[in-house]
Amino acid sequence: MSLNLIINAHVFSPEDIGFNHLLIAGSQIVWIGKDLPSLRGLPVETTDLEGQRLIPGIIDGHAHLTGGGGESGFKSRVPPVQLSQFTSAGITSVVGVLGTDDTTRDTRALLAQTRALREEGLNAWCHTGGYHIPPVTFSDNVRDDIVHIDPIIGVGEVAISDHRSSQPTLSELLRLASDAHVSGLITGKAGILHLHLGDGKRGLELVRNALDQTELPGRVFNPTHVNRRKGLFDEALDIANRGCTVDITAFPVGDDDDAWAADVALMKYLDSGSPPSNITLSSDGGGCLPKFNNQGELVHMDIGKPSSLIETIQVLLSRGASLDKVLPAFTSNVARILRFQDKGRIATGMAADLIVLDDRNKIRDVMLSGSWHVKQYRQSICGYFEAAG
Repeated sequence: MSLNLIINAHVFSPEDIGFNHLLIAGSQIVWIGKDLPSLRGLPVETTDLEGQRLIPGIIDGHAHLTGGGGESGFKSRVPPVQLSQFTSAGITSVVGVLGTDDTTRDTRALLAQTRALREEGLNAWCHTGGYHIPPVTFSDNVRDDIVHIDPIIGVGEVAISDHRSSQPTLSELLRLASDAHVSGLITGKAGILHLHLGDGKRGLELVRNALDQTELPGRVFNPTHVNRRKGLFDEALDIANRGCTVDITAFPVGDDDDAWAADVALMKYLDSGSPPSNITLSSDGGGCLPKFNNQGELVHMDIGKPSSLIETIQVLLSRGASLDKVLPAFTSNVARILRFQDKGRIATGMAADLIVLDDRNKIRDVMLSGSWHVKQYRQSICGYFEAAG
């Protein structure tokens, strides 16, 4: 078992716990302290951070591992996302989803790509289903997918308030939410219904009705893209106060757009008095970021980048936000809703998924499960079809 000793680190766990040393054995943090331990005679690799900040690896709860797109013909299908696109951006854990195209790409393909990324060293999971109901599943049953297939942890992203959705009814949505919830109880997995929010005027109406009319807990309903309209964001604040964890997407926002940029949305949320643990950010990495006209025709398409999360952190810090205030939305909050017990924090017994930030807020090093994937700004571990360096 390899031993790594990290010394003189300014640790954000994500709370600021000051200067510490850490000992990593294999893939786990086994000791944190102020005084250096005696490791005489043991083969230890030592890394001196000289006071630079050490933060937990970012957990991206929404990425299109197989690629998104397909909304402007087959040529618009985005390729799968490669390992280094995640790790170079400090993402050490990711959850894959299917989007609009759950026909030529299905849960089987997503599961295969999830397992491929696992073999390359990334912490990877996925949801079953996609935009549409009935969901495209592996076993023809949502509950069986979650209970019996290890990487599958929830359902989604199911589209609501969007012209690309299957226009689900409340009863259809509740059946999926119930299956997700019960599966989570059986397995200890996330057991969430991950919801894509479109630009439709109904917004979060279905979720509000579900909370009003059923016994299902708020945590089961996990809407994303809530910053895509300013009015939708206000709705999201309301359901966050009712127990839902809402997810901001780090996509580009123009000055004239009726949307909040991710950094602005996060600060608005944290300043609103809503539960600080009920907000997360995700990248939509590999997904298409389309703009449609009023006839539902695609007029422009961008692609989500895994790097948008660290870029959002950098913008927040450049504007004076405190790292310990914003970091939970990228780390511990995501681990909580996804029930990743050993992720999202720097503490004894947690996974050794770590990022070193330099004085310019750039990523210097990335450790994933005890191995350095990025060292001194250089990619040291690449995917099977990637060239190192």
